[in-house]
Amino acid sequence: MQTMQKTVSTRRVGSQTFVCPHGSVSRKVVARQARAASRKAQVVRAQAVSTETAQKPAATATPAVAGIDLAGDTAKTVLGIILGGGAGTRLYPLTKKRAKPAVPLGANYRLIDIPVSNCLNSNITKIYCLTQFNSASLNRHLSQAYNSSVGGYNTRGFVEVLAASQSSANKSWFQGTADAVRQYMWLFEEAVRDGVEDFLILSGDHLYRMDYRDFVRKHRETGAAITIAALPCAEKEASAFGLMKIDQSGRVVDFAEKPKGDALAAMKVDTTILGCDAETAKAKPFIASMGIYVMSAKALRELLLNRMPNANDFGNEVIPGAKDAGFKVQAHVFKGYWEDIGTVEAFYNANLALADPSKAQFSFYDKDAPIYTMSRFLPPSKVLDAEVSMSIIGDGCVIKAGSKVSNSIIGIRSLIGSDCIIDSAMMMGADYYETLEECEYVPGCLPMGVGDGSIVRRAIVDKNARIGPNCQIINKDGVKEANREDQGFVIKDGIVVVIKDSCIPAGTII
Repeated sequence: MQTMQKTVSTRRVGSQTFVCPHGSVSRKVVARQARAASRKAQVVRAQAVSTETAQKPAATATPAVAGIDLAGDTAKTVLGIILGGGAGTRLYPLTKKRAKPAVPLGANYRLIDIPVSNCLNSNITKIYCLTQFNSASLNRHLSQAYNSSVGGYNTRGFVEVLAASQSSANKSWFQGTADAVRQYMWLFEEAVRDGVEDFLILSGDHLYRMDYRDFVRKHRETGAAITIAALPCAEKEASAFGLMKIDQSGRVVDFAEKPKGDALAAMKVDTTILGCDAETAKAKPFIASMGIYVMSAKALRELLLNRMPNANDFGNEVIPGAKDAGFKVQAHVFKGYWEDIGTVEAFYNANLALADPSKAQFSFYDKDAPIYTMSRFLPPSKVLDAEVSMSIIGDGCVIKAGSKVSNSIIGIRSLIGSDCIIDSAMMMGADYYETLEECEYVPGCLPMGVGDGSIVRRAIVDKNARIGPNCQIINKDGVKEANREDQGFVIKDGIVVVIKDSCIPAGTII
């Protein structure tokens, strides 16, 4: 009797792999199941934002569908929105000629690479970055770094900048984070028609590594309209964040944006509810919002366009307003490293910590969740009889003989002359290599980089800066704040920041 051989094929839907013993017929059945599950989830979300069901938690729960992981196919159902921030005054002068997300980070990267890489590692390939100021370099970086590899004939992925613009319907610039999203809601609704169910709203000035799939899964399992990423924090830093109180299920019952005094004390909670041990809970008795949200598409549209059409900020207005209106606002605990690097001091400390094994809590060397950036095809760095310790050297650098580099970040294409001392400093490098002919156009033919015999200590040297020979960038008088833009530098939090494209003449002492 002849044995019939059955052809076995597999089909991946979400995070589940289905074995189909009957070929294309079963594949079509599974595809229909996936589409039906997605439509069912959208119907439930629409019900959750209505006035009648917003008060009824039981009606907002997304039903479990056997064999289908609703959080699996994030590439189709989640849209990433990165908020690039405003003028970036806290990071000035690093934001003088660029948007905040375009500020260089860790020798080879830019701030925007962190949230974009987290999205790509979480299989979120539809990403917009909203900016308002100096977005040219950011746009160039994103288009060169990601779009050729993210988008494709079948994937339909993209990483794009959406700059503030005026139209006949809206003649004002972005007034805040919520207003920025509202002004582009017409574009985001096109994505909803293509299958997007949730918006992942991120900040462009945080340093962390996070798998957003767990975040989205928690959001859908709880049937929340809004889910906020949260972490425990200490009292000395709590007043800089939005703080929450949650019940045993993780639902947010109280919210205060950057409280102080008695209002701050009133937000103190037992953070063992987040899984902290007793010692950590005592040291960190507050639950801080990370400024990272998942919002159902239906709820976001209802809040921004109907319930709060004049609200400008998510943290101050939309989140508390949603809770007060009866929408289910849930907290999702994040237990990894996270740092807000929105100030010059925080930015400086976070970068230098990357090079110190005793302080480093973030690494660029994770093979399972890499941080991506632009492919520059630069040559290896060259160190000529110099001493380098506890430092990160970017691509294409040259460090000449006799120089000492310690506890520093040296960015791409940096040139450090002979007998220099670079100590506890961040050099951002250069945008291009300079020829002798190009250098002749600069007064005194001062090349980019640090000249022979110069000392740079506790400072940030922005891109394309020219520091002449025998200079001392050391904050000699211990000044905390000073604006010397006409001389090419600013001092913030005691850190000297040499401004991009500036020239510091030979022999200068700062």
